Amino acid sequence: MERPRITLKPGKEQSLLRFHPWIFSGAIKSVTEMPNEGQVVDVLGSDGKFLATGHFASGSIAVRVLSFQPVEIDRAFWLSRISNALNLRRAIGLYPNTDTNIFRLVHGEGDLLPGLIVDIYGDTAVMQCHSVGMYLTRTEIANAIMQVLSNTVTAVYDKSSGTLPYREKYNPTDGYISGADNARVPYMEYGNKYHISWTDGQKTGFFIDQRENRLLLQSYARGKSVLNTFGYTGGFSVSALKGGATEVITVDSSAQAITLANQNIELNFGDNAPHTGVAMDTFEYLRTCNRNFDIIVLDPPAFAKHNDALRNALQAYKRLNLAAIRRLNPGGLLFTFSCSQVVSKTDFRNAVFSAAAISGRQVCIIHQLTQPADHPINIYHPEGEYLKGLVLSVM
Repeated sequence: MERPRITLKPGKEQSLLRFHPWIFSGAIKSVTEMPNEGQVVDVLGSDGKFLATGHFASGSIAVRVLSFQPVEIDRAFWLSRISNALNLRRAIGLYPNTDTNIFRLVHGEGDLLPGLIVDIYGDTAVMQCHSVGMYLTRTEIANAIMQVLSNTVTAVYDKSSGTLPYREKYNPTDGYISGADNARVPYMEYGNKYHISWTDGQKTGFFIDQRENRLLLQSYARGKSVLNTFGYTGGFSVSALKGGATEVITVDSSAQAITLANQNIELNFGDNAPHTGVAMDTFEYLRTCNRNFDIIVLDPPAFAKHNDALRNALQAYKRLNLAAIRRLNPGGLLFTFSCSQVVSKTDFRNAVFSAAAISGRQVCIIHQLTQPADHPINIYHPEGEYLKGLVLSVM
């Protein structure tokens, strides 16, 4: 069966010739027949030459490119893409790994599978579809995952209900596509153990993208008092205690998150660890705590998810970082992050600069941080670089 063919307007081929994986609706001149949502289409230049194959969508991003070569999007395609993704994780030492069984297997455009996220938790793969095309082929993708990782993965869980566009039409329900929950724990990151719930937790259950940054904090924590804000499941807190921190306080507005953080602390250190969990808004805690710390971690949720919110987001980053800088002991360290895709590295750094300047303290950058290697950035898709971080030394 012949695929629908989309022809681009003259001059609109340039981004595809530079291998950018998105085609915007304004670039389209004509279609042979109107594709269904998520259908595989071929994209042609204004001269009729083949450019790409991808999933069609009715939004502003009209096509997410799966291949710049004419290929069938079939079982062999999915097996090849998943195998390539796993080979990268082998190369960077994440698979197999006896100390770390939590990692990202597929990172959207970075693994040439736009619209798809797959995270591995021990023997379970958790999938999130951000496009209808990926959602409609989720069973084929799950089968490929089970085959390629047959030695370790026994179940694939689909968690697309919160990420799929046009949810009212497709009514997605989270659940197991293959296998079932066998509740095997612990899940480990550099030997640190975690209780993780992909059914109830944020994202796929854990913020895997901070793995290397947690390890960095661990290397600085010995003998220090540490405040971990927006702490969620307590990942940074576990790393700080593992590194020898003398006191750790985890703050999160969610009492449920604090309960889980406390459980993760107990799982690793028993019930006598020097840790306190506080269910409170971070801004309020920094305003009222009346004490200083040696290290503070600021890892807030995305303050801006679209450009209209950018200005307010930058003001929020400035206020948050200023409040934290004022709570640091002389010689203290601030680990500060932004996961907002629309906030550039320059924007974020300027917001932190403004906070430092207002504080009047001497501040220098000792680390510039980003997402780890299992969250690869397609060089032709700079939009994939979303996590920005700085470690500041504050005198």
